[in-house]
Amino acid sequence: MLTLRLVRRFGTASHIAAATAIASSGVAGKNSSKGLVSRKKPLKVDEPALIKLKKERNPEKLFQLFKENAHNKVVVENRFVFEDTVSRLAGAGRFDYIENLLEHQKTLPQGRREGFIIRLIMLYGKAGMTQHAVNTFYDMHLYGCPRTVKSFNAALKVLTQSRDLKAIESFLWDVPEKFSINIDILSVNTVISSFCEMGILEKAYLVMVEMEKLGITPDVFTYTTLIYAFYKVNRWQIGDGLWNLMVGKGCMPNVATFNVRIQFLVNVGLAWEANKLLLLMKRIGITPDEVTYNLVIKGFCRAENLDMAKRIYSALCGAGFNPNAKIYQTMIHYLSRAANCIIRKAPFSFW
Repeated sequence: MLTLRLVRRFGTASHIAAATAIASSGVAGKNSSKGLVSRKKPLKVDEPALIKLKKERNPEKLFQLFKENAHNKVVVENRFVFEDTVSRLAGAGRFDYIENLLEHQKTLPQGRREGFIIRLIMLYGKAGMTQHAVNTFYDMHLYGCPRTVKSFNAALKVLTQSRDLKAIESFLWDVPEKFSINIDILSVNTVISSFCEMGILEKAYLVMVEMEKLGITPDVFTYTTLIYAFYKVNRWQIGDGLWNLMVGKGCMPNVATFNVRIQFLVNVGLAWEANKLLLLMKRIGITPDEVTYNLVIKGFCRAENLDMAKRIYSALCGAGFNPNAKIYQTMIHYLSRAANCIIRKAPFSFW
């Protein structure tokens, strides 16, 4: 139908063909007289914003470039570009630029999504701007964004990096009630991990106890974190007690928990006990990993029982694992040391 309408409007098909031929010959003649064929220059295509941001090294230009693309979803929704930009601005000490960019993002439509606000909270945290991160959580209602335990946990995570005990405790106990937020096991584990890193193990343990009273059941990560912390400072009685408590409450240890206990046994010279745990893992259906085997190999090497170390090494290969660099380093180190001892002790008959 489209072709028919064109013919009706501009004349018959024969007229159109004739006109086209005349026009073509005219153009050809004109070009041939000049001896040149006219060509249009290709249009210059701008580089994509993502590439420009990645290449830019000047903090001020980087800031301006990101600001210009504040509404560009390709840029804003790209987690790597966002983090990389903030990281480079922080490295340049331009925290004013970071604040300007992130505060501006809150006013845009994406500022009404909790997931996006969580990203801003974490970005402030990575830049070391803890108070800005916490304030972002407090001000979420100003942007029409709902608060849940997810954004609470994000702000709590950033706050724990400050190691401000008073601020962490206040946030943990007061904020959930203020905003009607029900904290979860992730909230508990975040605080316990932080307190363990700070060396206040009793407080870490009490957090678990108090949260259990509120109906939040500790998980294997909770127990593993505490067991590792107490073993690390050689308070093995409490570490063993936590292990027994965990098992008694029906929370089964995982590979990480076993590795923590095996590492402690190796450190105190109990290689055979460590090996028993390795065998126990297999019996109850938990597959040891490379770390497990490496620890037990190291334990027998330290005990100068190289035959057992070789047997565990063979078991590692038989289980389908490819020995990693650490295992090779451990074996070579202790076998070389043993060889040196044999050489030193050997009688030199040729003397």
